[in-house]
Amino acid sequence: MDFLRATTWTEALRMKADRPDATPLQGGTDVMVEINLDKGRPKALLDLTPVTELTEWSIHDDTVRIGAGVTYTRIIAELADRLPGLAQASRTVGSPQIRNRGTVAGNLGAASPAGDSHPPLLATGATVEAESVDGTRMIPIGDFYTGVKRNALAANELIRAIHVPVKTGPQYFSKIGTRNAMVIAVCSFGLALNVAERTVGTGIGSAAPTPRRAFEAETFLAENLDWSFENELDPVVTKRFGELVAAAAAPIDDVRGSRDYRVHALAVMARRTLGWAWQERVNGGNS
Repeated sequence: MDFLRATTWTEALRMKADRPDATPLQGGTDVMVEINLDKGRPKALLDLTPVTELTEWSIHDDTVRIGAGVTYTRIIAELADRLPGLAQASRTVGSPQIRNRGTVAGNLGAASPAGDSHPPLLATGATVEAESVDGTRMIPIGDFYTGVKRNALAANELIRAIHVPVKTGPQYFSKIGTRNAMVIAVCSFGLALNVAERTVGTGIGSAAPTPRRAFEAETFLAENLDWSFENELDPVVTKRFGELVAAAAAPIDDVRGSRDYRVHALAVMARRTLGWAWQERVNGGNS
């Protein structure tokens, strides 16, 4: 296995162009596990940790641009007020040591259906900034996942940043695992209520070949939610929302959980996150 180390972004792009078979390495929390368990052995590793510009984030036009090297710990500490759904998901990732090293970009690159960052990214309508020596592409998050652990990146492309809209309403993330911490999701769900636009975003994790949205559930809730938040949350609306979220999934039976359990759990998580979001707004949340 060859080991390449880039010190600048320009150098990283050139190395990736020369060695499209090189696997990018930032935190290493997915890649090194695969190597250590002998589940995959890349022909080359491209270390991006010295590229300091990847560790920066900025805000422009109500969108947060998160560099590919920004860790989960920093998202929690620095962006929770603007991106609460992503920050909540980041808190569920591994241990503190993993959160200190792991990145959302790494989660995207691995493209595991169980990745914790995928549901909030889908719910908020994020965009992936991919770059190569040939130029830059902006990939809508819904188009990024192409199969189980497969993504839309070209062989010579690297993720430079993720663009996530600043919240315009309550956002919540829920995850079920076989224990309370440091666990791969049995299934997960992200919800974003965009109050100003009166639209709804959803994200389903670990319950289909790829992370996905529940489009029918989003449309139903947008049309039936009392956006004034002046009355009680309609239990009929809540129940139907949960049913439509569950219907959007296509889970399987595996060692972490059964298909039926995942379907049931998604309906429960959808109802609960909607209840939390509603309560936040009623209690004077400034979202």
